[in-house]
Amino acid sequence: MSPRWRNAALLLLALAVGAAAVVWFLRSFERVPEQITLPAYGEPTYNPLFALREALRKDGVSAQSRRQLDLPAMALQPHDTVLMLEDPRQLTRPQVDALLDWVQGGGHLLLQVPAAGDDRPDSPATLLGRLGILPSEVPARCQPWQVAAQERHQEFCSGTRFNLAGSRRIELHWGDGLDDTLAYARLRYGIGRVDVLADMDFLRNGNGATGGLRDIPHRDLARLLLAPNYGKGTVHLVYAVQAPSLWKMVLQRGWPVWLPLLLAMLAWLWARSQRFGALLPSPREERRSLLEHVRASGEHLHRYGKTPLLYDAVRQAFLARLRRRAPLAAALTGDAQAHAIAEHLQWPLARVQSALQLPASQDDTALRERIRLLIQMRNQL
Repeated sequence: MSPRWRNAALLLLALAVGAAAVVWFLRSFERVPEQITLPAYGEPTYNPLFALREALRKDGVSAQSRRQLDLPAMALQPHDTVLMLEDPRQLTRPQVDALLDWVQGGGHLLLQVPAAGDDRPDSPATLLGRLGILPSEVPARCQPWQVAAQERHQEFCSGTRFNLAGSRRIELHWGDGLDDTLAYARLRYGIGRVDVLADMDFLRNGNGATGGLRDIPHRDLARLLLAPNYGKGTVHLVYAVQAPSLWKMVLQRGWPVWLPLLLAMLAWLWARSQRFGALLPSPREERRSLLEHVRASGEHLHRYGKTPLLYDAVRQAFLARLRRRAPLAAALTGDAQAHAIAEHLQWPLARVQSALQLPASQDDTALRERIRLLIQMRNQL
């Protein structure tokens, strides 16, 4: 078979295999749409009452969300509603007075009872103390809640039950009858109302396709709680969630960026630093010069009567250079050598002969003079 026909056969075989694979894939698999609930992003991630606000707006009710209670900005009207998730004991005395004055004029306030036994005071000056609400240390219990044509629900399972001190105008209350603690109560205050709940978990954003206001019983319960001023004014939802600090967010979510940079910086510092010992080199110790050593050795020899050794060392240094510079003169001896050196240096003969003669051991002046002459002769060679 020629190469052309062989290549054509291989191409047809590859096309046939590809067509068979496509047919098998189309027969074995079917395109089916699937709905996937994406995780929350944006405001629902930090506002737990976002779903309640949107539900109220779709029902035609004016609703606003606020992180903290800001009475001047809210400008509360007699038929408004305020729902607070934050601990009422955090409110200041002026805020408590202004809030109760507004309720007394027809406002509707919904509170969540905080946990009992923590470090925050329950003095009579707080909002709970003014209303006579006493958090109980009784363990939390669920309250059954049944809506027609719906499954049986349990509410306030994780909340803090409470008692009411003194004579209060109780319009509604909800308890299981096992003791005098309540899971919910509606109090009349002036011409307004205060709803006290053990917890408000059913009003929060749901998780996935269920929970929160996605459940019909939760929507009915929320509608009953908001009934006094529903549709008459604005509903203010105060969720008071403490926003995480910038450093905490950087540590928790920014580690893919700062961790490699930190490792790179540590590697650079390790490469630039010394491997062993101190970071700075040890200072050099003081060293004496060679001339000082020579001078000290000469003084030592002179002190112990070894001056001929000093003269001989200088004479040998002169003769060593003489052998390199004037080898003929160095080969001679006695007066002939002195005549040759004097002629080479153009010095007086007597001066050269004096320099080549060993001085007396006790004559320091003659020793210095002869050493000086030998050094001069050596330098002139």
